[in-house]
Amino acid sequence: MTADTLARLRRTKSAIRAALTGPQMLAFLPAAVLGAFWIGGQLLLILVALGLPAIYLLAGMYDALPRFANQDETDVIAASALPGKADEALEAALRRNAATACLLVEIEDMVPLVRRWGEDAAEAVRDRSLARLRGMLRDEDQAFRIGDARLAVVLAPAPRLDLEILLSLAKRVQTGLEEPIGLDHGTHYLSVAVGFCGASRLKPGAQGAVLVDCAQTALDEALANGPSAIRAWSDAMVRSRSERRGLLADVERALVSGQIQPWFQPQVCTSTGRISGVEALARWLHPERGIVPPLQFLQCLEEAGQMDKLGEVILQHSLTALRTWDQAGIDIPRVSVNFSGTELRNPQLVERVKWELDRFGLTPQRLGVEVLETVISEAPEGIVARNIRDLGDLGCHIDLDDFGTGHASITALRRFSVHRLKIDRSFVTRVDRDEDQRRMLAAVLGLAGRLGLETLAEGVESVGEHALLAQLGCDHVQGFGIARPMTSEAMVDWARSHAERIADAQWAGRQTG
Repeated sequence: MTADTLARLRRTKSAIRAALTGPQMLAFLPAAVLGAFWIGGQLLLILVALGLPAIYLLAGMYDALPRFANQDETDVIAASALPGKADEALEAALRRNAATACLLVEIEDMVPLVRRWGEDAAEAVRDRSLARLRGMLRDEDQAFRIGDARLAVVLAPAPRLDLEILLSLAKRVQTGLEEPIGLDHGTHYLSVAVGFCGASRLKPGAQGAVLVDCAQTALDEALANGPSAIRAWSDAMVRSRSERRGLLADVERALVSGQIQPWFQPQVCTSTGRISGVEALARWLHPERGIVPPLQFLQCLEEAGQMDKLGEVILQHSLTALRTWDQAGIDIPRVSVNFSGTELRNPQLVERVKWELDRFGLTPQRLGVEVLETVISEAPEGIVARNIRDLGDLGCHIDLDDFGTGHASITALRRFSVHRLKIDRSFVTRVDRDEDQRRMLAAVLGLAGRLGLETLAEGVESVGEHALLAQLGCDHVQGFGIARPMTSEAMVDWARSHAERIADAQWAGRQTG
């Protein structure tokens, strides 16, 4: 059943219902009853008494008609069919001198949900989400699934669909879809991104493909700023999308030409003040754009399928830097490298790491492997789990990154032989000024101590935070309050200067004592 047919049915229903159930019909009812009795006596009165409820029943059947029609709509359509739906809405809006809009919704947690619970659970979540979405819309609006994690809405023409109304609708949709979904095996908590575009923002005569493309651009922007972001399309996004496409074209060449290299951020022991290690962070020095933010180019690398290649480049440069520091007499015990989910799914990862360590003449203890907590919680078994365990057995130092933001169990910490918890910066910020924050951090540190795990606090930005973390028993700290990420050459100068400061502080302490 087409959208136009549905619209005609709804208009017919509205007219009949208004005529049969409106106040004018109620006002006419006493006169109809008296007239029937006067003209035809009891027989005609009985007919009127039976006929009026039948009329109301008919009105109710008309009222139900669009709902049955809505149930006949296709739940899943190809993304290529969506512009046609948008064309129909634009044409109808033009005829009525009204407005329409397109919203695209992305369920951001679908991939980990499939990995952890399987396709049947994911399909149940998709069905429930689509049903919820349709329940939040008008009968005339259309909602479909256009992918494994994506929903689309084409709004029926309305007299007013300005930015404020659409933003309110997008927020209502997001809130509704993020309500927990309970299934037989457990409860799922989703994060949802929304991008939308109103037809009034487009040039006159714009086609449905343009409306959908603009909504897609807004959704891309929301996903880049997520999780749980909402974005409305604007002209500025066109420039942003063009720049992103340019980066996507350049990023593979940048890997080969050496434009993408690691910078290193020191990690300091809270009890001695000495450098306990460094974290390697990917940086792109673009010849024209300057330093490209990691969030931008990492997403481009992921789209280009180059995350595994990035891991190779960062590992090689990091081990090169470590050997160079050794030759320069700089005491840096370990370099930690972030391993993406893509790399951890590579069956050859452990052999590659072993070969690189042998090539540079370094022991596995000099390499730290940083794994996101979400990766461990989503992959309790399989190749990812096996690679993490094998790297630990090899002698590499396993760090659980962003601890506190995922759902890794205590059992998982032991099963994966985690050596150190990297406490997420959300636990660290304002810890010297916020009592609740302090209690939360103390609980995390107490848990780590009982499990025999080292701790490192990320995002330390002030002397007060640094001092309090040391008092609470956090083993290591890292953040702008210690040092910003720097090149391997700059690291040599910083490390020497830091060692001198530590020596001076120790000498001053002995003199004071």
